Amino acid sequence: MKRDVCTINDLSNEEIEEIFDLADRFLAEMGKAERPHQIGGRRGDAIGQVMTSLFYEPSTRTRFSFEAAMVRLGGSVLGTVDPVTSSAAKGESLADTVRVMENYADLIVMRHPYEGAARAASEYVDIPVLNGGDGGHEHPTQTLCDLFTLRREHKSLKDLNVLLVGDLRNGRTVHSLVYGLARFKANIIPMPAKGFELPDHVGRRLQEEYHHHPYPKEAVFAGEEDLPPIDVVYVAPGSELDLSAQGQVPAGADEDGAERRQKRALKFDVCYVTRLQGERLAPGQKLGTDYPVIDAKFLRGRRYRDTRVLHPLPRVNELGYDLDSDPRGVYFKQAAYGVPVRMALIAKVLGLMPFTSREAAPQRKVYGHAEGLRCPNPRCITQHPSEKAHLAPKFWFIRSTRALARCVYCETDTEIARYGDMTTRKASSDFDRLPALAAGDVLLFASAEDARKAGYG
Repeated sequence: MKRDVCTINDLSNEEIEEIFDLADRFLAEMGKAERPHQIGGRRGDAIGQVMTSLFYEPSTRTRFSFEAAMVRLGGSVLGTVDPVTSSAAKGESLADTVRVMENYADLIVMRHPYEGAARAASEYVDIPVLNGGDGGHEHPTQTLCDLFTLRREHKSLKDLNVLLVGDLRNGRTVHSLVYGLARFKANIIPMPAKGFELPDHVGRRLQEEYHHHPYPKEAVFAGEEDLPPIDVVYVAPGSELDLSAQGQVPAGADEDGAERRQKRALKFDVCYVTRLQGERLAPGQKLGTDYPVIDAKFLRGRRYRDTRVLHPLPRVNELGYDLDSDPRGVYFKQAAYGVPVRMALIAKVLGLMPFTSREAAPQRKVYGHAEGLRCPNPRCITQHPSEKAHLAPKFWFIRSTRALARCVYCETDTEIARYGDMTTRKASSDFDRLPALAAGDVLLFASAEDARKAGYG
């Protein structure tokens, strides 16, 4: 069965660990003596294999690290540098492009401005598709690089206190990273630029699906001064920071345990900085003068003594150059790790060094039909002028505190009011029964009125 990686959740935790173990092996065998975080030389594992890189948006690190990874494995690369030079400029659909490229390559890596484009592309071809970033949705291979860097620096991801800084609303690297950190039980501390807060749906998923509790900062950092401008801390279940909403020690906890938790609350292990995603701002949207800047001055004090500063790059003005020579700044190592990590991912999905884990990412039933609910996200690939004529909406049913339809492509959530059984032509809100119905015989509706208009009483 072919493997696509369109979101970080296409990989199980055990599979991610396998990728990291293989990346460690590549570094041990191919790391340069003077710079062991950099890969040198070339293997022969991928001789005869061809990767095509379809990049519809600018890229430096992602594109070149993928191409370097394929070359280091012994394979070859075909690349699209600019969509203006491809048939996309003539109006060719993504579906037709990837179907043609399947004739020339064994693997597709793509970046696209529309959210869910990689997932759509994966449905058209029988070769693996890897997402190099799709709009403001996700960037899963960057998250693999980020998590790998943290593991190399901290040995374990569990219980890390991770400060996320900057444009958290539009940053696809942040969205992928949040889910990855949550799965490995790190504590997540947003510090957004004003007006660029973490999207509501990401916060909901952290709470409802990953069971991270959103404590106010006063609960976790009780009585402390000189805190960064944060409002909430998403605390992992079972974390040392898992205090009550009032910051009290849970019943039955010993005093030594309380002291350990309080000491743990004093420091930040990671500061993940992101630039303003200017290319994703709404028309007329402006930024104030208070975009956070992380530099040596910001990192003064004991809570930042052992902090590791990461940035997916490129940087603009949000990351001080005075950190380039500071051992806490590991963002260039982070960029270098993109090669061994992507080498490992390519080797796994091409079956050169197959996954051995018995734990795979969970499969969900898909509800989709040309009638009924459509994704409301205007940046979803299902809304693209060249794709919407033939790309039917598809959804996963998510039951949390509400009944939700999650777009298979861009993962936008829509609350469901009714569903229609196409066999009986009846509408219902009995969502406990929905998963038992045949997915292809069900229509989802955002309102009772929509169901009625479609002829479902």
